[in-house]
Amino acid sequence: MSNSADSPGTGTSPAGIRRFRPVRILTVAVFALAGLIFFTSFNTAKGTNIRTDASLLKLSDLIQNRSEKNGRLNDANGVLRDEVDALRKEDDTGTGADNEKLTKLERSAGAQKLKGKAVTVTLNDAPPNATAKLPGYPEPQPDYLVIHQQDLQAVVNALWQGGAQGIKVMDQRLIATSAVRCVGNTLILQGRVYSPPYKITAVGDPEKLQQALAASKAIQNYMVYVNVYGLGWKVTDDGTVTLPGYSGTVDLHYAKPVE
Repeated sequence: MSNSADSPGTGTSPAGIRRFRPVRILTVAVFALAGLIFFTSFNTAKGTNIRTDASLLKLSDLIQNRSEKNGRLNDANGVLRDEVDALRKEDDTGTGADNEKLTKLERSAGAQKLKGKAVTVTLNDAPPNATAKLPGYPEPQPDYLVIHQQDLQAVVNALWQGGAQGIKVMDQRLIATSAVRCVGNTLILQGRVYSPPYKITAVGDPEKLQQALAASKAIQNYMVYVNVYGLGWKVTDDGTVTLPGYSGTVDLHYAKPVE
């Protein structure tokens, strides 16, 4: 009788072959992967919370922080500008005519303070639960209840047409390169962000300024929404006020193609 069939060295006996079931292999792999992930997470966190706070990712927070930074830079720039003006006045190298010409140019450019009689226009959003106050008008859409860029531009343009010598929007003086822009329900002006109510102050003849506001077709259209849906509109005679001089940069910034 041959002993080959019973010999474990031949490897032909089914009882001599150890089987690895696929389920066991998969279980071991899953536990190994979980352990690797746990170790990687622990090593990355080092005992801290690696979950980013959702508020840090809000674009509105980023814009607000940048707006505050720009405001501080503008204030610092204004202080430096005052120091330069003081040094210029101490400098006797220029003639009186040259200094007078420079002062007029700065005043025309809006870099100097401006004192005079003024009118302030205040615009504000309507209440969120506003309804049509007059018959024949539809119930308001969300767009009907907020201040738009065109509304602010209409007021600024009307005041210029009314002979305004200088205009301040919120706390900033407008110059030739100023652009009144709105993104959503916020005003972005010269690198800073504002929310309603919006205040626009103009120095000039109060009577002519108010006449120009009343004659504006764009403002007449806005007044329909004031009367029907409750958008905010207020015009006040401020008496004598002093507008600040523009203290920001006068350099033009524009997009450049990537080389």
